[in-house]
Amino acid sequence: MINSHDILETINMIDNENLDVRTITMGISLLDCIDEDIDKACAKVYDKICRYAKDLVKTGESISKDYGIPIIHKRIAVTPIAMLAAACPTKSPVKFAETLDRAAAEVGVNFVGGYSALVHKGFAPGDYALIESIPQALASTERVCSSVNIGTTKAGINMDAVAKMGRVILKSAELTADRECIGAAKLVVFCNAPEDNPFMAGAFHGPGEPDCVINVGVSGPGVVRAAVAKAQGCNITEIADIIKKTAFKITRAGMLVAGEASKRLSVPFGIVDLSLAPTPAIGDSVAHILEEMGLEECGGYGTTACLALLNDAVKKGGVMASSHVGGLSGAFIPVTEDAGMIDAARSKTLTLTKLEAMTAVCSVGLDMIAIPGDTPADVISGIIADEAAIGMVNSKTTAVRLIPAIGKKAGEELNFGGLLGGGPIMDVNMKSPSKFISRGGRIPAPMQSLKN
Repeated sequence: MINSHDILETINMIDNENLDVRTITMGISLLDCIDEDIDKACAKVYDKICRYAKDLVKTGESISKDYGIPIIHKRIAVTPIAMLAAACPTKSPVKFAETLDRAAAEVGVNFVGGYSALVHKGFAPGDYALIESIPQALASTERVCSSVNIGTTKAGINMDAVAKMGRVILKSAELTADRECIGAAKLVVFCNAPEDNPFMAGAFHGPGEPDCVINVGVSGPGVVRAAVAKAQGCNITEIADIIKKTAFKITRAGMLVAGEASKRLSVPFGIVDLSLAPTPAIGDSVAHILEEMGLEECGGYGTTACLALLNDAVKKGGVMASSHVGGLSGAFIPVTEDAGMIDAARSKTLTLTKLEAMTAVCSVGLDMIAIPGDTPADVISGIIADEAAIGMVNSKTTAVRLIPAIGKKAGEELNFGGLLGGGPIMDVNMKSPSKFISRGGRIPAPMQSLKN
């Protein structure tokens, strides 16, 4: 039963601790829009998105006003566009990206995800052309986000795709060098990508999803940080319990919004993603949670252990609050989007090597990391391969979102503004993995894939 204390506590979380629902994301299947005539296919895509999502933004704003819970973004995720591009192989898939961008602008959402390809076991028709077109598609659109899944625990890692994505990331940055290389910030390379992730830039509407669904991504690192800060004198077990209870409360707020959005839009509810998604705002940082646990600064020894505790406690608390938890669910560590991570990277306490270790226990991977603009494509591919290997062997989602800062060196800064934030360009080990990357082929799936 909800009492007055619970109500006042939630109000305080919203007013003083940066509690928000980060996104309401509508997933829309475009499989019935496939047509060998790309113009007809694009017309179907535009019409379906506008028809299904016409009230999404208005509904989100109405729920936010009625319940006093900030809802930061309203987004759309669609079927991986490579599946539609397969039907019209002689045409550039960029036309689909431009259609998605127009539809997103028409309905007023912040981003649309799904300019994507799933190539973990090889390239199907449409995949190769879409991947080649990603740099141009991201440079010529404002709201479109892209992702490519290059590995899974069941399939292994497609090293031909890994090699290609190093070049694609670099080209995406080059084509948007006049805009702080924003193209690369809208591109994610996954291992074990989930089909129901509501967070950008990696959202897409998987083939196993229904025709239309509402997924909600909650946030609240500021709330968890405040709870841990009050726990002076508590041991580690007690800290874990405090985080679990706090995650439960955060997720219940997300469930309230998800249920209302589903009812008002007459669209089935899918999942709540209970990730702690930070922002550049002071007090809304995952790094600061780790420091409240007792670290002098995020990135020092003990950081990976603190993050493992945090991630596990968040999942346990969230699962108790909702029967349908999905997406990524846990703690995000995007460097440019987290005030504490930015400070730690500037002081060089937090390095790329330490971040890689942290990704073994967090929810995503090497996320929103600015690297020198002269980083070779094969080095970027090597970073992708290492991160994918962590995901494949540990049966978890890992991802890479690197931003080569064209014309800039380590120690300089990029600034995107908004939720994408900004921060220092981090040092990269430039020793070449070119011979390894150029071998191609597929890294075999690990033994733990044989679970049948």
